[in-house]
Amino acid sequence: MAYRDFQEFLLRLEQEGELKRIRYPLDPYLEITEVADRVMKSGGPGLLIERPKGYDIAVAINTMGSKRRMSLALGVEDYETIAQEIDALTKPELPQMGGGLLGKLRALPEVMPQLGRLLQVARSVPPTTVKEGISQEVVKTGDQIDLFEFPILHCWPQDGGRYITLPLVFTHDPNTGKRNVGMYRIQVLDKRTTGMHWQIHKVGAEHYQHAEKQGEPIQVAVVLGDDPALTFSAIAPLPPAIDELMFAGFLRKKPVELVPAKTVDIKVPANAEIVIEGYINPGERCLEGPFGDHTGYYSLADYYPVFHVTAITHRAKPVYPATIVGIPPMEDGWMGKAVERIFLPLVRLTVPEIVDMNLPVEGVFHNFCFVSIRKRYPGHAFKVMNAIWGLGQLMFSKFIVVFDEDVNVHDLGEVIWRLGANVDPERDTLIVKGPVDVLDHASPYVGYGSKIGFDATTKWKEEGFTREWPDVIRMSPEVKAKIDAIWDELGL
Repeated sequence: MAYRDFQEFLLRLEQEGELKRIRYPLDPYLEITEVADRVMKSGGPGLLIERPKGYDIAVAINTMGSKRRMSLALGVEDYETIAQEIDALTKPELPQMGGGLLGKLRALPEVMPQLGRLLQVARSVPPTTVKEGISQEVVKTGDQIDLFEFPILHCWPQDGGRYITLPLVFTHDPNTGKRNVGMYRIQVLDKRTTGMHWQIHKVGAEHYQHAEKQGEPIQVAVVLGDDPALTFSAIAPLPPAIDELMFAGFLRKKPVELVPAKTVDIKVPANAEIVIEGYINPGERCLEGPFGDHTGYYSLADYYPVFHVTAITHRAKPVYPATIVGIPPMEDGWMGKAVERIFLPLVRLTVPEIVDMNLPVEGVFHNFCFVSIRKRYPGHAFKVMNAIWGLGQLMFSKFIVVFDEDVNVHDLGEVIWRLGANVDPERDTLIVKGPVDVLDHASPYVGYGSKIGFDATTKWKEEGFTREWPDVIRMSPEVKAKIDAIWDELGL
């Protein structure tokens, strides 16, 4: 299901009993964060603060803060069905042909590669350009520009200022013209300038680096609010060949509508709530931060590019979308879980022996990665660790633990039990050096440090295990069935 715009999504949440209107004038300075934090940690609803203190623009927050709301955001009853759809696309059947090996070889040119089939489907719903849209009902340029007209949150006491926390940042590679839509926090410095938190590993930062080498500014559009499928696509770990707006079209089964921006050469969503246009000069930096981050700690202040605003456009009566991050669980944990489940089939394309994966919310996306595998040969767990460290954003995984296929990696009790029981620290660990998340404050250097893998699988004699590996304690199926049959009589 495609939502016409962000406000239609909010209406759907309200109809489903997943949104609560707040009429008390909560202050965007800390108060909205405190309320939202309590609601997020208690499993509460999405919130619409109708008239935040000092503003007549409503704030929507925690709109994707549960599996149910995350599923509704993607237009489905359960986002696991999207994973199943992707899984089916990446497992095309070979044509039935005779002729033994020779016949099969002749068939290969007719078989689309697995990823290619997904690419074809994603590209089948490209964005379309329209003449006008609600995102440009109001246009402000020059002295009319004032970022402070919006209820931008100052989230935590030690934050360096107010932060736009749910932006879709549009850029184009100056060398290839390829579009990227990413999500990067934006600190408001004054009415017309912000800091752009482009971490070195992000695609937006790469586009900026290319422009900077050419001595040219890069044009940027910051989009707030639209069909939440766009928001999800901005955080999705897509293969480089898949455009974020095409993937959003695949999710919503309908093209994303775009209009030309007013002051930059970028097409922006026609149905967005707010669009902020501008540019970033080569070599210009500002001190950005601190910021209370998803790690649960404040990320330290550092120097990042400066974004100059040339225009603000918005619908006549916009809603300002926001989120907060901090000590988990938070709304972003549910967004991350959807990414984990929906993109597991793509991970399996590269590492097919993986049965399941869990990136626990408490691990803030990059600290822990638990995987179960079909173990086939000695050292298989170490092969999987290295493969995961070579996969996109999974390269940041600080602790990887590999289990046998019968382990439920989503049961943290079982995970800890098996980890403690099955691992000999000297034999079963692998420490490597490489890139780490820029927000990892424990690493010796920014963006560079060490990572460790644990082999918690059953050990084989070929791996140097000379004793007999014991069986797991399990009751016989016959006794379990008998007790099941008489359970009610026991009155327990």
